[in-house]
Amino acid sequence: MSREQILIVDDDPTLLDLLGEHLEASGYGTLRAESGEQGLALARTAAPDLVVLDVMMPGMDGWEVCRRLRRDSDVPVVFLTAKDEELDKLRGFRLGVDDYVTKPFSFAELTARIGAILARAQRTTARQSFVSGDLHIDFGQRRVTAGGDAVELTPTEYRLLEVLAQDPHRPVSTDRLLQQVWGPAYAGESEHVKHYIWSLRKKLEVDPGDPQHILTERGYGYRLE
Repeated sequence: MSREQILIVDDDPTLLDLLGEHLEASGYGTLRAESGEQGLALARTAAPDLVVLDVMMPGMDGWEVCRRLRRDSDVPVVFLTAKDEELDKLRGFRLGVDDYVTKPFSFAELTARIGAILARAQRTTARQSFVSGDLHIDFGQRRVTAGGDAVELTPTEYRLLEVLAQDPHRPVSTDRLLQQVWGPAYAGESEHVKHYIWSLRKKLEVDPGDPQHILTERGYGYRLE
């Protein structure tokens, strides 16, 4: 069985080597590019399973690489960025970025996020949409509508909703949500989940205080109905 291939695009050769070695030790194959142009060429010829892409690079930056990738590919993309601004994340989300990791970061956390994204991609390949009443999620287009109106979600809100939609009608534990949405560094931070669940309810529910879609499993987690 062939290993999943991760394309790493970063103009820092030391980071390229260290991250590449860590991913290979974790069971992945790697492709490495030191520029946006080289990374785009490799993505088109080698068809990797996921792209780890630095945002700030000389010449063709990560924004442009992602924009061109999305013309003919839905390969998962993880941005490496020195910024943690919500507006930057929204900009990337509109381009189809799957996750953000802010520098400096731990290789273990990035590897965990990569594993979660690849697992989600495998589970959603066969099912391109989720429909429940007036709620519609188009996984291919990363588009959510409620009551016929488009709903603009932050990257974290979308990831949280996506994980819940992988197992509709079944409770998903708070620990699993933290692991798959935020990564291992947030273990035990249940308040993060509560905050974003409330934010999702305000955007998706007719009455957030009496939710019909995102229900609480008291003492365990949440489920999507």
